[in-house]
Amino acid sequence: MDAAAVAAANGTPEVEERKAQRSYWEEHSRDLTVEAMMLDSRAAELDKEDRPEVLSLLPSYEGKSVLELGAGIGRFTGELAKTAGHVFALDFIESVIKKNESTNGHYKNTSFMCADVTSPDLIIEENSVDLIFSNWLLMYLSDEEIDKLAERMVKWLKVGGYIFFRESCFHQSGDLERKVNPTHYREPRFYTKVFKECQAFNRDGTSFNLSLVTFKCIGAYVEIKKDQNQICWLWKKVHSSEDGGFQSFLDNVQYKASGILRYERIFGDGYVSTGGVVPLNVIIYHHPPETTKEFVDRLDLKPGQKVLDVGCGIGGGDFYMAEEYGTHVVGIDLSINMILFALERAVGRKCSVEFEVADCTTKTYPDHTFDVIYSRDTILHIQDKPSLFKSFFKWLKPGGKVLISDYCRSPGKPSEEFAAYIKQRGYDLHDVDAYGQVLVTWKFLRFMLVQFL
Repeated sequence: MDAAAVAAANGTPEVEERKAQRSYWEEHSRDLTVEAMMLDSRAAELDKEDRPEVLSLLPSYEGKSVLELGAGIGRFTGELAKTAGHVFALDFIESVIKKNESTNGHYKNTSFMCADVTSPDLIIEENSVDLIFSNWLLMYLSDEEIDKLAERMVKWLKVGGYIFFRESCFHQSGDLERKVNPTHYREPRFYTKVFKECQAFNRDGTSFNLSLVTFKCIGAYVEIKKDQNQICWLWKKVHSSEDGGFQSFLDNVQYKASGILRYERIFGDGYVSTGGVVPLNVIIYHHPPETTKEFVDRLDLKPGQKVLDVGCGIGGGDFYMAEEYGTHVVGIDLSINMILFALERAVGRKCSVEFEVADCTTKTYPDHTFDVIYSRDTILHIQDKPSLFKSFFKWLKPGGKVLISDYCRSPGKPSEEFAAYIKQRGYDLHDVDAYGQVLVTWKFLRFMLVQFL
């Protein structure tokens, strides 16, 4: 029985949960250092990469109001204060927030408070905050406390404002010794569900909810520790009437959780498609890793190379490239369900693969970032292929390679039935020659593999 469970046996769960967490952090706050706060002997190395990465994921908050929950000793407070209009930093351990104030109190746009975010006595005006930021907070709250806090956060937030939080999921990362550990290492789908279902109402009855902007594992932990359990979310407060768009279609129609599991049973662990050049009547007998090997062998991958997988699905090909060739793979997919499964499949693998919910048509990377761009059976969903390939060309290093497998159609006009099917699924299908001409424009034809329907 863990500390929280023992405590709960002696009082109400809500009260004893807070006692357990307070006791835990009072013990680990005796030494007010980055190592003590991050609970890791490699904290300095991790912080050097982790902090700028987290900050890079935030929307612009220049001149805006920022509420920082669980602010700690101020690892992020000072960074936020440099450009924000006002930062309101809260933490429930007095010595910790005082340390933060002594470090960052010279920022005149920053105020500090010792407060417990679960307390009903914490009063923040509704619709008053542009960005709510927390780093390692929710894993120290019970499920019920998170439900209540999420509802309050949505109310505190302005329409169009953002919530960012980062948590340790699945298991602990830090290696510092702990006598007890009441931390809740949840699966990321728990947090995703709570915030996705959260609603707030104005007095006039207008309702608001949260739209997921991005959801990813922290790359610094993948590179340094080969660990995908450090996961962050960015949500935007929107009117409930706003349509979820294509992402909603993918997660609620084409790639529901049950459908993904059926695909995986057909194509093998980690795969939702074979991606190979095989007729549909024998596709079930073609083992996906064999197809992946056949494709990937063409790329002549080298250890340390960086690969972007566009439409990564649940990660089978990414794990293969990272484990067999020693590459660092960035897998992106618009489907939240796909990335949830990919992160779950990554647990315990200790390979250099990071996953992110992202729209490849709006995502940006610095020029010359990747050695290889890899995409399997995904680009049929993209209407503006020339713009996407233009981005690929910019993101690739000189001499970089692109490998694409995709569905095409026969030349000429499709039948009425097939045309209706294409429209219903939102596909953008071309015949091989037409697809090839688009790629020729960006000098990609020699790398293209085509899968026929």
